[in-house]
Amino acid sequence: MRAGFPDFRLGKVLATSFTGTLSERHGDAVERIPTPHRLVDWLAVNDLAVASCTTAQLDLARELRESIHAAATAAALQDALPASAVQVINDYSVQGRAAAILTPEGERRWRLSPASCVEDALSVIAADAISIIAGERDGKLALCASPTCQAAFFDTSQSRTRKWCDMNTCGNRQKKARFYANQRKNPGSAG
Repeated sequence: MRAGFPDFRLGKVLATSFTGTLSERHGDAVERIPTPHRLVDWLAVNDLAVASCTTAQLDLARELRESIHAAATAAALQDALPASAVQVINDYSVQGRAAAILTPEGERRWRLSPASCVEDALSVIAADAISIIAGERDGKLALCASPTCQAAFFDTSQSRTRKWCDMNTCGNRQKKARFYANQRKNPGSAG
C-alpha cells in the first residue's frame, strides 16, 4: 500500500466496497482513491489487478462509483432507480473482457487477462452491482445509520438488521459518541 493515503474499507461485497472508496459523504468526505495509482492498489487488493491507470480512467471509475452509490441508495430506500445511474452501470457492465472462474473451494472469482485494463475491472464491479441491486444475492441493501456516512452496504446478517456499513469505523464511532454523551449526562457513573 502506498503511504500517505487513507486505508481502504474492505468489505465482502465488491460493488459496495467500491462505493466505500468515498466515505463520510455527508460529513468531511474522505476520498480513498485520490490518484490513479491508488485505484490500481484498490483493484489489486480486490483481485482485479491491472498494470496501470490514467487520470481519465480514474474519472471513469469515479463515475461508476457514484452511479452504483446512487442506484444502491435508491434500492435500499425502495425508491425508483435513477435512470442515468442505471445507464452508466449497464454501459460499464457490457464493455469488459473478464471471465468468471470457479475456485477449488467452490467460489466464483473473476479473471482478467494479462492485457486487462481498468475498464475490464470496472465491468466486473458493474456486474457485481447489478447482481445485488437486482436482488439476485442473499441479503439486502441498507444504508449506514451514521448521519455523516449513510453509505449503501449489503447486509448479509441473519436478521438483515445491521445498522452500520462497518462496525469498526461507523459503528464504533457512534457507540463511543453515545458513551461520551452518557458520561456528560451522568458524570458519576462508571459505564
